[in-house]
Amino acid sequence: MTEQTPATESPATSVNGFAALGLLPELLEVLGTLGYEEPTPIQRESIPPLLAGRDLLGQAATGTGKTAAFALPMLQIVAQESALPNCPGALVLVPTRELAMQVAEAIHRYGRVHKVSVLPIYGGQSIRQQLRVLDRGVHVVVATPGRALDHLQRETLKLDRARMVVLDEADEMLDMGFAEDLEAILQRLPATRQMALFSATMAPRIQAIAKRHLKDPVTISIARERTQAGEMPRVRQVAYLVQRQFKPEALGRVLDMETPTSAIVFCRTRLEVDELSEAMNAHGYRAEALHGGFAQDQRDRVMGRFRANKADLLIATDVAARGLDIQHVSHVVNFDVPTEPEAYIHRIGRTGRAGREGVAITFVEPREQRLLRNIQQATQQKIPVENIPTVADLRNRRLELTRASLRETLLAGELDVYRQLVTELSTEHEPMDVAAAAVKLAHLASHQEGDAKGQEQDLPLAAPQQEQYSHSQVGRANVDERYERKAKKRGPRAHGFEVARLFIGAGRLDSLRPGDLVGAIANEAGIDGEAIGAIKIADRFALVEVPEEFAEIVIQALRNTQIRGRRVTVRRDLMS
Repeated sequence: MTEQTPATESPATSVNGFAALGLLPELLEVLGTLGYEEPTPIQRESIPPLLAGRDLLGQAATGTGKTAAFALPMLQIVAQESALPNCPGALVLVPTRELAMQVAEAIHRYGRVHKVSVLPIYGGQSIRQQLRVLDRGVHVVVATPGRALDHLQRETLKLDRARMVVLDEADEMLDMGFAEDLEAILQRLPATRQMALFSATMAPRIQAIAKRHLKDPVTISIARERTQAGEMPRVRQVAYLVQRQFKPEALGRVLDMETPTSAIVFCRTRLEVDELSEAMNAHGYRAEALHGGFAQDQRDRVMGRFRANKADLLIATDVAARGLDIQHVSHVVNFDVPTEPEAYIHRIGRTGRAGREGVAITFVEPREQRLLRNIQQATQQKIPVENIPTVADLRNRRLELTRASLRETLLAGELDVYRQLVTELSTEHEPMDVAAAAVKLAHLASHQEGDAKGQEQDLPLAAPQQEQYSHSQVGRANVDERYERKAKKRGPRAHGFEVARLFIGAGRLDSLRPGDLVGAIANEAGIDGEAIGAIKIADRFALVEVPEEFAEIVIQALRNTQIRGRRVTVRRDLMS
C-alpha cells in the first residue's frame, strides 16, 4: 500500500522552518550558518518520513533542493555510527561524476559538525586513492553505478552495514544505460536498509524499480511551479521557426539580441555539437563542446572553463550534460526540438534557478512543429513562436544597451573633468552635435564587432521558396594570420581551377601547421602541392582551398588518414 503525501505547505513548518521537521539542533545550527531559512517543498515533505525510517519515492525536478532533502536525514541516521573499513553506513547513487562530486560536497558541508566522512567514487578517478579511503573507512559513499559495482565485485565496497541507500536522478541513470548495474547493486543490499528514490519523471521503468525494491514507500510529487496571473515566469520560453541550414546563423543572431551571461546549447548528435561549436567560435563567441566522445580530463577542462566564465556557450548533447549542476546559466537553447517532452522539461530546468529569471529558446524546423505542440500539451504552457531578429532589430538592441550604459554613467556622476571639454567643444559646435558624437564613440567602442556583423543581410529563415542564405565571412577575425599560407602565384586559381574551400576539424591548439595539411593532401590525395591554395589556421579549425574537381577526393583521403596523430572532421566549409 503506497501512501500519497500532498505537497502542501503546513503553517507550522512555514513558521518554524527546519526546526519543525525533527532535525537535530546541531544540523539546524549548520543550516543557519549556511543561510538556510525555509525548507523547499521537497525538503518539507521528505525529511520527516525519512527520519521516521520510511522508504520514499520522490518526484521533483532538478534544482528543487533534493540533495538536502535526503542528506540531512541521512546524516542524522549515520552520524552516531563509527566508520568501518569498506563498509559505509549510507550509499548515494548518481548518474555522473559531476553530480557525485556536488552531492558529496553538500553532504560534507552539512555533516561537518558531526565529522561525517564522505567519499565520491566515479570513473576517471584514481582507483588507488579510492581504495585507500575506503579501507580507512567512510560514513557515506556517493558513487556512479558503474564504479560502485566495480568496487562491489572487487569486495572493496560492502553494503552489509548500509542503513540508507538513495537513488538520485534515477531516470537519468536508466537513460544512460545503468539499469543492469543498478539491479546488480540493489540485489546486494541488506534487508534492513532504508531506501529513497528520486526522479524528475515517473516513467514505468521507475515505477517498476520502486515496486521491486521499495517497502511501502511514502510517495511525494512536487509539481512544477505555476505562474500566477500577472506574474513574470521564472523561465521565459520562446520558439523560432527556422530552416535547418540557417540554424547556426539564427543562433548567432538570437544570442546577439539576448546577450546571455552564459548559455547551454543542446544538440542531438556529437557531430552537430562539434560543427556548431566550430561555427560559433568563428562567429566570435567563446564556445566549448561537450559530448560522450570526450575523455574525462577533457570534460574536466571544458567544465572548468565554463564554470570560470571563460566560455560563453557550452554546446552539448543530453547525455554529456546530465548531472551537471551549474548555477549561473542564464539561457538554455534547444538547437533541435527534443523528441520527448520530459527531455525538454529537464533541459530548461537548468536555467531560472535560485529565484533568477532564465530564458529557454527552441529552434523549430517546419517539420518539427508537431513536437512543439506535444511539449506545450505536456507542460500546459503556451510557447510563443517569434521571428528571428532582423539587422534593424540588432541595431536597435545595441542602441538600447548604449542608452543604458550612458544612464548608468550619468547616475554615477563624477563628470566635472569632462564638462570642461564639452564646454570648449560647444564654442565650436552645437551642444547637441557634441553629445551625439560622444554617444557615437561610446556606441562604436562597445559594439564595433557587433555592428560589423550587423552588415549581414536578413535571413530568409523559414521561407523554403527563397534562395539559401550565404553566410558572410565576418566573424573569421579569430583566424591567426601568422599561420596563413597565401596563394598568389600558386593554388587552384593560379592554375585555372574552380576553388573549393574545405573545413578541417583541427587547429593551432592541436599544433597544426600549414605544412601538415599540404603534406597530407599531397601524399594522401596525390595532388601537387602547388595546386593547394590559401590555408588559414584558427585555434580549433583550419580552412584550405583546393581545386573543386578534386575536392571530394581530398575529403575522402583526409578522412581516411590521421592529421597530427588523430582523425579529424573534414568537410566542405559551411560558411563559404
